[in-house]
Amino acid sequence: MIYLDYNATTPLCEKAREAMLPYLDRFFGNPSSVHAAGRETRAAIDNARDAMADLLHARPHEIIFTGGGTESNNLAVLGLARARADRGKHLISCPTEHHAVLNAFEHLQRREGFDVTWIDVSRDGLLDLERLKATIRPDTTLVSIMTANNETGVIHPLREISQICRAAGVLLHSDMVQSFGKIEMDTGLVDAASFAAHKFYGPKGTGFLFLRSGLSIEPIMFGGAHENQRRPGTENVAGIVGMAAAAQWSLAQMNEEQPRETILRDRLWKGISEGAPGATQNGGSVLRLGNTLNVSFPQSGSETMLMALDLEGVCASSGSACMVGSVVASHVLLAAGLPPERAGSAIRFSLGKNTTDHDIDETINIVIRIVSRLGATRAEAQGYAVV
Repeated sequence: MIYLDYNATTPLCEKAREAMLPYLDRFFGNPSSVHAAGRETRAAIDNARDAMADLLHARPHEIIFTGGGTESNNLAVLGLARARADRGKHLISCPTEHHAVLNAFEHLQRREGFDVTWIDVSRDGLLDLERLKATIRPDTTLVSIMTANNETGVIHPLREISQICRAAGVLLHSDMVQSFGKIEMDTGLVDAASFAAHKFYGPKGTGFLFLRSGLSIEPIMFGGAHENQRRPGTENVAGIVGMAAAAQWSLAQMNEEQPRETILRDRLWKGISEGAPGATQNGGSVLRLGNTLNVSFPQSGSETMLMALDLEGVCASSGSACMVGSVVASHVLLAAGLPPERAGSAIRFSLGKNTTDHDIDETINIVIRIVSRLGATRAEAQGYAVV
């Protein structure tokens, strides 16, 4: 099997596995309990919080542990918007965001009387900064723009976005789920940022929200005073410990690993572009994550291409992995103004630590073989068509 779907999820790194094992066995106490078993696990959470804060150059109380990226995004968008509703109910985001952000804004718009403005992107998927600046109003309270897109890898100019928001006195949240461990990030540019452990070789079902000190946020769940009354529920001790270990490991190898993946990604595109006529790269002319390649194949729809790749042992995707197995035209590419047939034939290849030169060479050969076969089948079908 050739796994090229690291943007969907990553394998658990050994450092995370080793860190988690004691908390799946001996150290099982509830961290809210006052006895020795509880104090042991509470100490583990505190240590993990300190470690994550140190990596982000943040303060420990600015880290809120959650169940993953979706919860972190929901908590940020719903919690910050509701906490400031008395100051204004105008919100700004981008139509290429992950659905965890899109759907949260849509809920506020439909059910709670908020006014949401969606900022257009270029054909390559970059945010229109002038449009953002012109859209901010006196009643605007929150802007949410992801750092790097999960489907195309396109990186938004977060520093410039931050400057616009700061000048206007508007809060800025960024979905950093896909960018952690891949590019240098500065949480000093934002007021809130979302993260998910399984995107950087940590365990699934664990994440955190960075929330700048001094900001209030309304909880979106109820039932306890955990996480300083911001996120109730018994903490996933093993997951939190594993996430901290994975974060340290990912950042330690980032400067060496990401250039390697960039070289492999570019080799993959070169091979596909030379051997698969008509293949088109999406977002290829702007700054992107080094591990992400998004390609449209006009010979077939995304689902047909994915099934053919799967039969050949290649794991890829058509975009976000959060649509429960559905294969639909990419909302990201449609929002960028690409034709439906191009958006509906897109495949995302995303590389990671286990991707090898051999994997890339084999994938190129497989893609060329599939495209050739699909092209021949299509030509044959047209030849038999009744006119």
